[in-house]
Amino acid sequence: MRYRLLGQTGLYVSELCLGTMTYGGSKGIWENIGSLQQDAVNEQVKFAVEAGINFIDTANVYSLGKSETLLGQALKTLGPPREQLIIATKSTGTMEETPNGRGQSRHHIFNEVDASLKRLQLDYIDLYQLHGFDPLTPFEESLSALNDLVRSGRVRYIGLCNMAAWQIMKSLGVSDKKGFAKFVSVQAYYTIAGRDLEREVVPLLQDQKLGLMVWSPLAGGLLSGKYKAADDKGPSGARRTTFDFPLVDKDRAFKCVDAMRPLAQHRQVSVAQIALAWILSKPFVSSVIIGAKSMDQLRDNIAASRVQLTQDEIKMLDGVSQLPAEYPGWMLALQGQYRAKPPFKD
Repeated sequence: MRYRLLGQTGLYVSELCLGTMTYGGSKGIWENIGSLQQDAVNEQVKFAVEAGINFIDTANVYSLGKSETLLGQALKTLGPPREQLIIATKSTGTMEETPNGRGQSRHHIFNEVDASLKRLQLDYIDLYQLHGFDPLTPFEESLSALNDLVRSGRVRYIGLCNMAAWQIMKSLGVSDKKGFAKFVSVQAYYTIAGRDLEREVVPLLQDQKLGLMVWSPLAGGLLSGKYKAADDKGPSGARRTTFDFPLVDKDRAFKCVDAMRPLAQHRQVSVAQIALAWILSKPFVSSVIIGAKSMDQLRDNIAASRVQLTQDEIKMLDGVSQLPAEYPGWMLALQGQYRAKPPFKD
C-alpha cells in the first residue's frame, strides 16, 4: 500500500480508502447499495487495515447512521491504534423530517458532529466533510461553524463533496478573508468513463493544492468488467439492476471497458483493477474510495494497488476516454498554446 499527502497538509492517507456505504442497508436506496451487518463489517475493516489502509470514509446519512454505528463498533472490537487511522465522515443530507434535520446551518452541523462522534465511539473526527451544496445557508455560517469545530478539537481537518468549481473557490475565499480553517480536500465522482471533473474542478484542485478523494471509481460497478454491454443487467444482485447510479454515458463506458479488458487479461487481473489503476496513475488523486458488498470484491479492489500501468497504456486509455472538447476549454487551449512554447531565438 502506498500513501499520499492529503492536499497541502502533512497528513498521509493510503491511496485506497475503505468506503462504508454498503454497511447497514436500511430502507430506501441504502438496501439496494448494501446491507452488511456487524460480523461482515468487522471482517472488512480488519482485512483493510491489515492490508495497509489507514483511511476510512463514512457519512451520517449512510443507512441513516447505521454505517457509522457499525464502523464504530468494528473499530472498538478490533482495537487498531486510533492514532494510526484517519476517519472521515460527513453531514448535509436529511437525517430526520424536521425543518432543521438537514443542511449546513451551524445548528445542524453541531448536532450532527456530536451524533457522529457518539455513533463512531470516537473523541474526534479526522476529516469532516460537507456532503454537498446547501443553497440556503451562507458559506460564512457553515465555515464559521466548521472553524469552531476545528478549534475545539472535535474535528481536525475539513473537506467538501460534490460542489462546482466556483462554489469551492468561493468557500476558500471566504475562509481566507475571515481567517477560518480551510477545506483541504474535495470528494468527487471520477472514473475513466466519467472525466467531467477535469474540465473545471481538477485545474482548481491543482492550483489551490487540494486533495482529491474519488468516490464510485467503478461507476457503480459498471466498470467492473462483469457487464458485457450497455443493456446487460449484470450478475445477480448487482447494484445497478435496482439503483442505476451514478449517471454514465454507457456507450462511452463500454468503449473504455473494451480497451481495458485486454490489459486485464494480459496481467491476469480483473478489469476493475485496471480501472482503479488508471485513476491511481493521476497525480492529482489523493485517495480512491473502494466499497464492497463482499470480501471477494474488497480483496480484488485492494489488489489494484499492485497494478502499474505503463506510460503507453495510460496514453492509450486517456485517448479512448478523452472528453469531447467544450467551450471555453478549447479556446483556452488554442489561445494559450503559444505561451506553452519557448520563445523564438534569432
